[in-house]
Amino acid sequence: MADEEIAVKRQKACDGDVVEDGKGSESNGNGLPSSSSTDPVEMAEDGKEESKPDGISAVIPGWFSEISPMWPGEAHSLKVEKILFQGKSEYQNVMVFQSSTYGKVLVLDGVIQVTERDECAYQEMIVHLPLCSIPNPKKVLVIGGGDGGVLREVSRHSSVEHIDICEIDAMVVDVSKQFFPELAVGYGDPRVSLHVGDGVAFLKSVDEGTYDAIIVDSSDPIGPAQELFEKPFFESVAKALRPGGVVCTQAESIWLHMHIIEDIVSVCRQIFKGSVNYAWTTVPTYPSGVIGFMLCSTEGPQVDFRHPVNPIDEKDEQSKAKEPLKFYNSEIHSAAFCLPSFAKRVIGS
Repeated sequence: MADEEIAVKRQKACDGDVVEDGKGSESNGNGLPSSSSTDPVEMAEDGKEESKPDGISAVIPGWFSEISPMWPGEAHSLKVEKILFQGKSEYQNVMVFQSSTYGKVLVLDGVIQVTERDECAYQEMIVHLPLCSIPNPKKVLVIGGGDGGVLREVSRHSSVEHIDICEIDAMVVDVSKQFFPELAVGYGDPRVSLHVGDGVAFLKSVDEGTYDAIIVDSSDPIGPAQELFEKPFFESVAKALRPGGVVCTQAESIWLHMHIIEDIVSVCRQIFKGSVNYAWTTVPTYPSGVIGFMLCSTEGPQVDFRHPVNPIDEKDEQSKAKEPLKFYNSEIHSAAFCLPSFAKRVIGS
């Protein structure tokens, strides 16, 4: 299937009904409806009305539109040139498509995870915000991050001696190696050990104080990633970190999820006795165009996340990153912790 062009599907924007492209519309000759095509047919192929649950993202007249109850009333769309892969793993639906403006796009359960164009703004920040905030990190754990981008960025740090990654879905790893080699290059680092399985269970099996840093590259708190936003998980993270160790976890959008962020901050302040901070970055293809990070340290040597102490050696020969940094620098590191007033009132209280 990866080598065949799959017919682009059409979706009724209001309720997610899907029918094959070409049923009731004019084609422009490349498998996509023309700009003058009529509204999508609201019937299934057998002629009967078909009801799909709300919140299902799909491709509508040549466009992928990300629709989810996590951001009701809005959607971000990308024009689709070709669908490269569709599959269903044990845990989720996996899709890769070629967009006209953001390169290849990885989608899990209808939600964009990575695009070739803007992945740097996420991968670089989720890694270098924590790792540049402590001197000489040696042992790092990545939970999630099956696309390999986090591994690529961790490999820039010459002090790191060992990297464990625990990804629940082997299909994500395999698909990324096939379609996103610039990200999956991280798997080629000899310091990396891949563990396919549940990150929550993996953490529980880890000895106390094992890691200098833990990076949680999770999807939204729906489905497989739900547990990664709950108190028992953060307690396991704190236990697995050495004194003064750091964690950085994906922590949603200040424009859409302040209620979720407020809960995460509250839980982290109960558990982490060092420092608790919230930072954010801009990623155009994520809902609202921004995504945040929760950064915490355990009790021990003081960690000042706002002022990096461990610069990246971009000439490091161990690094698997073939290109220089595209987004992260020391100035943007410090600026990432500056919050707009509405968020500061909630997070800073």
